[in-house]
Parts: sequence; C-alpha cells; structure tokens
Amino acid sequence: MSVPLAMEYEAVCRRPEQRVEAGLSDRQVEIFLDAIIAMGEPVPTHFLWRPQLRDPNDEMVLEAAVNGRADAVVTFNVRDYGTAATQFGVEVLLPREAIGRIQR
Repeated sequence: MSVPLAMEYEAVCRRPEQRVEAGLSDRQVEIFLDAIIAMGEPVPTHFLWRPQLRDPNDEMVLEAAVNGRADAVVTFNVRDYGTAATQFGVEVLLPREAIGRIQR
C-alpha cells in the first residue's frame, strides 16, 4: 500500500454516504481503516508512467499494484483500467470474481 492509496481509502471511507451505506459508526470506520492499513504492505513508488488509465484517480492504484508486485487489482471500475494493467502483468477483477477465487 502506498501512502497516496492509504490516504484515498481514508478519504472515501470517511464520506458520510459511504459510512451510512456500510452501516458503520465513526468508530467502526476508524477500526476498519486501522486494520486495512495495518495489513497493507508498504510499497514505495520507484517510477511513474502516467497517464495509463481513463480515470486519473486510479493511476495510484495501478502504480501501487505494479510496484508491490500484486497479482490483481480488485475494483468495481474494471472498465477504467482497459488493457493497461495487463501490460504490467496485473489482472483487474470485480470483487465477486476475487471472492470466487478465494472460495475455491
């Protein structure tokens, strides 16, 4: 996990509409964020190759995945990644696809 990616997770999870949709209290959001960040492995970004994606906000996700040697990015925004991620050996999966692989 890169610092910009951790900050993005935090910003999104703290949005009132996200918290309400998830049915979490402010404290539960804090616990969730602490856990996600604690489980993440620090990934320094050694190079930038922007732009690659349709959505500039997803660039930091791809950079963290490539620099962290991730097998896949799990997102609802598969369309925004096009073929760019596969050029770096990273699959782009919907959450249901990732869960299906875990359950096998």
